[in-house]
Amino acid sequence: MAVIRPLSPELINQIAAGEVIDRPSSVVKELVENSLDAGATRIEVDIEAGGARLIRVRDDGGGIHADELPLAVAAHATSKIGSFDDLEHVASMGFRGEALASMSSVSRFALVSRVRGEDGAFRIEVDGGRLHAARPAQHPPGSSVEVRDLFYNVPARKKFMRAERTEFAHIDDLLKSLALARSSVEFRLGHNGKPVRVWKAARDEQAQLQRVAEVLGEDFPAQSLRIDHAAAGLHLSGWVGLPTASRAQADAQYFYVNGRLVRDRIVAHAVRQAYADVLFHGRHPAFVLYLELDPAGVDVNVHPAKHEVRFREQRLVHDFLFRTLHEALAQTRAGLGTPPAPETSPAAGHAYASSAPASWPGQFSQSRLSLGTRESPMAEYAALLGAPSPPVAVAPMPAAEEGEAPPLGYAIAQLKSIYVLAENAHGLVLVDMHAAHERITYEKLKSGRACSNLRSQMLLVPLSIAVSAKEAAAAEEHAEALAEWGLELSRSGPATIVVRRIPALLEGADVGQLSRDVLSELAQHGSSRRLQELENELLSTMACHGSVRAGRRLTLPEMNALLREMEATERSGQCNHGRPTWVQLGLAELDRLFMRGR
Repeated sequence: MAVIRPLSPELINQIAAGEVIDRPSSVVKELVENSLDAGATRIEVDIEAGGARLIRVRDDGGGIHADELPLAVAAHATSKIGSFDDLEHVASMGFRGEALASMSSVSRFALVSRVRGEDGAFRIEVDGGRLHAARPAQHPPGSSVEVRDLFYNVPARKKFMRAERTEFAHIDDLLKSLALARSSVEFRLGHNGKPVRVWKAARDEQAQLQRVAEVLGEDFPAQSLRIDHAAAGLHLSGWVGLPTASRAQADAQYFYVNGRLVRDRIVAHAVRQAYADVLFHGRHPAFVLYLELDPAGVDVNVHPAKHEVRFREQRLVHDFLFRTLHEALAQTRAGLGTPPAPETSPAAGHAYASSAPASWPGQFSQSRLSLGTRESPMAEYAALLGAPSPPVAVAPMPAAEEGEAPPLGYAIAQLKSIYVLAENAHGLVLVDMHAAHERITYEKLKSGRACSNLRSQMLLVPLSIAVSAKEAAAAEEHAEALAEWGLELSRSGPATIVVRRIPALLEGADVGQLSRDVLSELAQHGSSRRLQELENELLSTMACHGSVRAGRRLTLPEMNALLREMEATERSGQCNHGRPTWVQLGLAELDRLFMRGR
């Protein structure tokens, strides 16, 4: 057996560097976060050779006293926390006290700092973990950190560094995320002596949105919804992209918890579920969201690089995020660019007001709209619920107030029996009539389901399924909630359940896989929407088959009725598959097509 002996401080710091410092962007992250904690209002980042040759971060923060400079590069020395209670209520970006010690052990490191109000600055240098004495230097109030020749004394680590362009791209992406986190701070980024980015400090919401546009693209503000909602001690604000402005990659998603950019599976799951009913398959939403909560409600000390957090009330956070985003996206009615202004209630803080018409309890009719489709999804759905099929009611189209045109205007023609052409105050509106009617029918089917008791189907032979002990416990805990959806599960052993009933809508589904999917989500997140998602898929199929088909000629009253229904239907800006249902061509755009005014 080898002899047990303590590690040298230099080796300890190099091991820590393997956790905290994995590439140049990690150095930039730690240094910029330190500057933010120091109260900086202006941060300059200069890079050479993608960070391999030089990383310099300069700020105008509070600075460090000369006698504290050696402690600043010592392992686990920090001004951020002093007790366990401080660790339970971390409000700063950094707090572990190992970043500077780690990076100084694998580079040629220099720190210059001057406290505001003092006559001069002082500089210390660390070369591969060897500290040199502090000496006077010239520097304005604030601090500058230089990290040269990163990993020069750890060749194995240096081999893992990528090309200069790749490493700088990581630094650029990191600065973008930090610029979104602190819009009140000015950021400057330069590479090889040339300025690359300048983000001026944003003092109001409009300037903050402009910074968001600089990061996510100039089109994002016009294709996003403003979020501002508070409830149960949680506050969510920011912007979420419209479903029709989705992306092929999840590269425009920024989620901050108390100002800290995080990647969390609870958050990802809640966002994915909120967009499930409106997003095209394989697409990803863009968003910039800020969640604020009591620091005691989140543990930020679960990852050395602080990329991940752990919520103490995971289910509360998940449900809050899902409901807030789900309700905001529901307001994306055709013809309405943004949801109505939030209204305040004592219980829920700021919430989006809904202008949707009330549900029609017990009635599955297409009020105000009857296009004579061959199938009747309402009748089919009523049969599944065990209710009699109601007659389809046709009501006259509501008249608009004098001098006030509806958002989607009035129909003027039909193109190739596929598109409805309408004129509104802004110009020309093009509507995909099948996609639009499909969303209208789908939302009515869901409303009918919400106000009716689901009929369940008894299995001829109860099905026994082997699951994990955690999933079996979830089946026992949530048995009543599952029964409300028509799924009857009972625990028959430590890791076994028995399925006796399933929802009638899901007759023919893979019962075993369905049960495992539901229990897996319940065990992991405390809630599950798998049953509802499967039923929505069936209702979507029914709505697709029951909607007016392309190739059908519509009369002007029918076209206008379709437009009015779109304006009153939630999520009518896109069909059930996430495709847009309408587009607007403004007069200015039409003038450009014909070169008018030139």
